[in-house]
Amino acid sequence: MLNGGGVRAYVCAEAVDMRKSIDALSVLVQPVFAADPFSGHWFVFLARSRTKVKLLYWDGNGFVLVYKRLEKGCFPKPEEWCERGLTAVELSALLAGIDLSRATRATSVRASRVM
Repeated sequence: MLNGGGVRAYVCAEAVDMRKSIDALSVLVQPVFAADPFSGHWFVFLARSRTKVKLLYWDGNGFVLVYKRLEKGCFPKPEEWCERGLTAVELSALLAGIDLSRATRATSVRASRVM
């Protein structure tokens, strides 16, 4: 479901009422993210308590809404989810409970030939 290929996840900095439906959340995309809700990117909305998250995206023929509620603990603060947008892999890790603030990326290697 979470795929790569240039798909980004954008996180709303303000808490959102989790009673909002697909229609209400899709209307928020333009003013909150300055983005097109039909772009295929993931738009992430957190509850004030940060125990609930909704993800909204357009899959080509309809909107998909994913809802997750934690039974223990809470998601990181939105500013910790990254202002630049997350990759699908980073979003998947956060939803799995991985603390990305402690994670480090492997350094890039510049190769010039194959052995």
